[in-house]
Amino acid sequence: MVARLDPAPAPGWPHRLELGAWQAGADPCEAVLHALGADPPQGRVVMEAGPWPLHCSQLQAIAQRLEQAGLQLEEVSSCEPSTLVASAALGLRSQAESAAPESAAEPKGTGRELHVHRGTVRAGEHLEVDGAVLVLGDVNPGARISARGDVLIWGRLRGIAHAGCHGARNARIVALQLRPLQLRIADAVARGPEEPPPQGITEQARLEGDEIAISAAQLGVPISWG
Repeated sequence: MVARLDPAPAPGWPHRLELGAWQAGADPCEAVLHALGADPPQGRVVMEAGPWPLHCSQLQAIAQRLEQAGLQLEEVSSCEPSTLVASAALGLRSQAESAAPESAAEPKGTGRELHVHRGTVRAGEHLEVDGAVLVLGDVNPGARISARGDVLIWGRLRGIAHAGCHGARNARIVALQLRPLQLRIADAVARGPEEPPPQGITEQARLEGDEIAISAAQLGVPISWG
């Protein structure tokens, strides 16, 4: 499916920009230009990025292209954690999408929400959420995070993180730097690595068999809600 821009259904509503299918190496700005066409409507727009892995610079470029066309980007939805992190870091509203269409609308309280925490989680604090959590800041030694689904940290993890705390073995812990006192995924426990990561590499922890493995974060992996 190619990118498209759907005009607002009623006055006061935002337009909807859908990026379409993602392919490795594809240019998101080119997809946006294709969707805009020659004479796009003006006003507010929400973008459905789906599985596109977008970084801050790419989202900024998209927002600039939209602004040149008279459109203001105000919200980004995606099932790709790195895109949600970048969107929230730029101050845009961020909504987590399901990796696949749901057969029926889910009631609230099912844990399929992305909880955004802005600021450092400090020693003695315990952040616990029913769903996935995105922290825009560091997690200090002595702090704890527990989530039914994924734990995503736009900063350094130096405390304790527990992803899949209700037993979800496909949950991940992703951070700019993983140096925790302890990692937990479902019922597995591990200590963080002592060596610093290569510069510019986001790290992830996930289960491989019954053990927690740490590696460079993978793009295109949908969020686990637990």
